[in-house]
Amino acid sequence: MARQRIRNLLQALPKDGRFRMADVDADSTPGLKSRKRLSRDLKKHRASLFNLQERLYAEHRRSLLIVLQGMDTSGKDGTITHVIGGMDPQGVLISAFKQPTPEERRHSFLWRIRKRVPDAGAVGIFNRSHYEDVLIARVHDLAKVPVIDRRYELINRFERELVRGGTKVVKICLHISYDEQRRRLLERLRDPDKNWKFKETDIDERALWDDYQSAYSIAITRCSTELAPWYVVPANDKDYRNWAISRLLVETLEQMNPQYPHPRLDVPRLVKRLQA
Repeated sequence: MARQRIRNLLQALPKDGRFRMADVDADSTPGLKSRKRLSRDLKKHRASLFNLQERLYAEHRRSLLIVLQGMDTSGKDGTITHVIGGMDPQGVLISAFKQPTPEERRHSFLWRIRKRVPDAGAVGIFNRSHYEDVLIARVHDLAKVPVIDRRYELINRFERELVRGGTKVVKICLHISYDEQRRRLLERLRDPDKNWKFKETDIDERALWDDYQSAYSIAITRCSTELAPWYVVPANDKDYRNWAISRLLVETLEQMNPQYPHPRLDVPRLVKRLQA
């Protein structure tokens, strides 16, 4: 029997017209048949990603954009280290979108995003993204509701333009539970070598957990489209997270099926010159 595609298991599918984060079990491991094969599978996925990325880079016609979103400690940096880290860094552009600078605030919220879209042949990683402007903005009332509603439409248009221009968009929401986040924050406090990762504001943000879950649910409902769907990855289990995302990216690149170019070369003549 054919293996079920992970993207079908993880794709956010609204029920009754709306997706709800609460419907996803952060401890679940969709598609994982045996933990004994997890490490071996991940190694194979990394090798496949390296080869597929090389083909994409050599083809130099299309690009891949990976959008990573999730609550604090959900594993965005870990995903980049353990999954994307297997790719050739020459062909990867990582962008971490922090609080907008004064210059960025003078422009449309998509202005700084457009500047970091990957060129042909490249893989772009957004560690947080344009979705911050409909997540944090909604939770902290940084913009009026009509403005945020308009942003969903602008995001869909922007992503549609990317796809039609040759950029495959893969949007991944790393989903952890409230209790798991507490455990990871405590781990950062108790380990002196991880203290630098801890920010006291993380505790303040936890008080808004339900508001964030609602904001994510709305954003995914409004912006999970046929051309640029959202995938929600249960991320309490870090090993499963890495396994699932690497397999998702392999499936995506295999579907893109980039090909090595075959320029017309007079091979005998060139070999003769090199051997002269």
